[in-house]
Amino acid sequence: MSGDWFSFSLPDFSYAFLSVLLEGVPFILFGTLISGLIDQFLPSRVMTRFLPRSVFLGICLSGSLGLIFPMCECGIVPVIRRLIAKGLPVSNAITYMLAAPIVNPIVAVSTYAAFRGQGAEEFTVLRLGLGYFVAVLVGFAVLNLPLTAVLRSKILAGLAHPPHDHQHAPVPFGQRLVGAMDAGVRDFLDVMVYFILGVAVASIFSTAVNQELFLPLALNDWLAVPSMMTLAGVLSLCSSSDAFIAATFVSFPAVAKLAFMVFGPMMDLKLLFIYSAVFTKRFVLGLAIGLFVLIGLLCVRLSVIGL
Repeated sequence: MSGDWFSFSLPDFSYAFLSVLLEGVPFILFGTLISGLIDQFLPSRVMTRFLPRSVFLGICLSGSLGLIFPMCECGIVPVIRRLIAKGLPVSNAITYMLAAPIVNPIVAVSTYAAFRGQGAEEFTVLRLGLGYFVAVLVGFAVLNLPLTAVLRSKILAGLAHPPHDHQHAPVPFGQRLVGAMDAGVRDFLDVMVYFILGVAVASIFSTAVNQELFLPLALNDWLAVPSMMTLAGVLSLCSSSDAFIAATFVSFPAVAKLAFMVFGPMMDLKLLFIYSAVFTKRFVLGLAIGLFVLIGLLCVRLSVIGL
């Protein structure tokens, strides 16, 4: 298949595909193993004890919990569902849900590795900083919403009869370890499906599609930023590996790639369905629109001030 706008070369595609795939897989594997260990060995009540009584400080701290309890967006929703049932305030849970897939050491290392030679330090700091800022803003916004507008009815019903850890017999260490590995493997396989598809699309884009077609988008921040956020939503990549995809879009400005790496882990096609298991459809839709507008405006603002 060839043409002025599309020219596919199998060797070029294979090289680009394998290089990005091999760079990203170790981070996905490490992230899913940690996710499995957290799932089996971290009691929900431990996280709630870390939070101060001050609402302001509690939300601010929730945005940084990913540094201690890193989670991929693929597995964060079941965790925050359990935390809400254990008594964690919804505003804190949503802040952690949005921030943890970005503000964590695994993502910091993978982002730095992906952007070596492209301002890795700046990209890493801006990504984690913007992700934290957006998550905290959303957390404060949720404070003003009634629970009935945020949580699904079955979740609200569960809050009236919260579970108690002492009702269940202790699980042996060996069984927990097996459960952690099982959860990690399942998460790894689920994430790899999306990652491989994303790598394939990005590799075709970078090797087969005439990049001049996208210059009108790439040269205009007002078009480049929403275009890259839309792409992030469609690709549904894992936050521990999406930086390797973003780094391949060399014709797009830095702020567009930053928007890609902040919006994607907070809201994409798969998350629309996952979020709906806990939150009302109206809230999920409002969250998607709000994040798209907020992140887009913040990134465009960063381009205006020269970042």
